[in-house]
Amino acid sequence: MERPGGVHEGDPPGGDRVNPEHAALIDGEPLPRERVDSFLVAPHRGAGNCATSHDGPAPARLQIEAPSVARQRRRWATQVIVTDELARRACADRGLKVPEEVSPASVLAVAETDVADLGSIVAAALAHSPAVRTLLAALEAEQTVPETAVRDYYDRNQDRFLTPDALRRGVDPFGRTAAPEDLLPYDAVRDPITRELRTAAGRQAFFGWLDQARAGVTYSHGHEHPGDPSHPDHEHRH
Repeated sequence: MERPGGVHEGDPPGGDRVNPEHAALIDGEPLPRERVDSFLVAPHRGAGNCATSHDGPAPARLQIEAPSVARQRRRWATQVIVTDELARRACADRGLKVPEEVSPASVLAVAETDVADLGSIVAAALAHSPAVRTLLAALEAEQTVPETAVRDYYDRNQDRFLTPDALRRGVDPFGRTAAPEDLLPYDAVRDPITRELRTAAGRQAFFGWLDQARAGVTYSHGHEHPGDPSHPDHEHRH
């Protein structure tokens, strides 16, 4: 979005323009700034954090934002688009078929729980990018959860497996009043625990991949990570 004088909304103070051509270089290849701009103006639906917490087109909102907020939003959006591009390349390298976007003009809802668990950048990338979702699903499928880990989780978190009757009676699962019949049988909850642990392991693998993949990214001025302490508006929030 352009303000009078040819200055774009979200440009750094003092007349320093964000790079007019690309937002970043990924292994030396330019990532067009237009992809970040398109993400910023797309309707974002549903709950969320940062640029995900609105229900209408971004331009109307950006007009009333403080310049520092607009700059941070652009940097945040750049991280989402970089994650999307890195995931596209990873899927191509792995021979993974990425489904076409149902509605590329908008971003799907971002659950508050995903923001809390993943951080707003990765949560928004998952909502925005079929490639990110495809890669994460592949990484989750690769994870092996040992039986000992499942059993250990059950034994250490018995408060999660009280029967409805035990909950009504206020049974303390860690006290002497708990009896075997107050707990759901291990065999009844083994599969859900396994899925939960596999999901957690897949997310950990995804974060490890993303950290390595970002090493080949160089950001243009005005598109740095929002937590980068080298610019005055930085904030360490994902």
